[in-house]
This record gives sequence, C-alpha cells and structure tokens, in this order.
Amino acid sequence: MKTLAMVAALVALSGCVQVDDYSAVVKAPAPADLAGNWQSKGPQSSLVSPEAIGSLVITPEGDTLDCRQWQRVIAVPGKLMLRSGTLYNVTAKREIYEVERAGSTLEYDGMTLEKVERPTQACADYLATHPLNGVTP
Repeated sequence: MKTLAMVAALVALSGCVQVDDYSAVVKAPAPADLAGNWQSKGPQSSLVSPEAIGSLVITPEGDTLDCRQWQRVIAVPGKLMLRSGTLYNVTAKREIYEVERAGSTLEYDGMTLEKVERPTQACADYLATHPLNGVTP
C-alpha cells in the first residue's frame, strides 16, 4: 500500500515546478520586451476585489517585485527562473508563477497585465526602501 501511495504521489508531482531553496534558484535575465513595469487594468478575477491592483516589476537582470494592493500593499521580491524553456517568477516566499507574454499583455498568476511607464505610488514607495538589485523607480 505504501508503494502505491508513493507512486501516486510521484505521478501527481511530475511536471510540477518546485523550489526548495530560494537562494539556490539561478536568476535568468529578462527578455528585452519583458523588463519594465506591468500592471492590471480593470477588475481581475484572481484579485480579492475589483478595486485591487496587481503589479509586477521586472528588471533587465531578472529581479522582480510582485506588488498587490487593495487595503494594504503586499510586496514580495523574487527573480525570474528559466526551466525547460518556460519563464517563471519565483518569489522569496517560494511561490512560483509562470510568466507568459501574449502580444502586448503579460499573463501572470491568473491576471492579465499591461505594460505601464512606472509602478503605482504604493509599489514605488516600497521600491524606494527595498530596491531590486539597486534599481529604484
């Protein structure tokens, strides 16, 4: 019975991306068209409220900031990781999200993001005190 459970667990986990040690993740540089500030526009079903804003800041070196705001700001730094030809954002909390460019939008964690000139003020304030690889807005 234990063998069957182990085999089932391995089959269920095959193909999944997992990170056990964030510091061991090899950072991938961002493709030129991916670096910059990305932000949700309008209501997103994966956000807690229609007024919530999701943002992803990506440096050319591959450092990221997943910044979401509604009644407070939740900002989590991370880095891009390339695995099997797919680009992922791995956050410091070891959350892994596929990053996929679709024309002029970015698909990320169930959100559709559009490129913007600068991050929201709340995310910029976070970056001012927690720069990504020395980059501040």
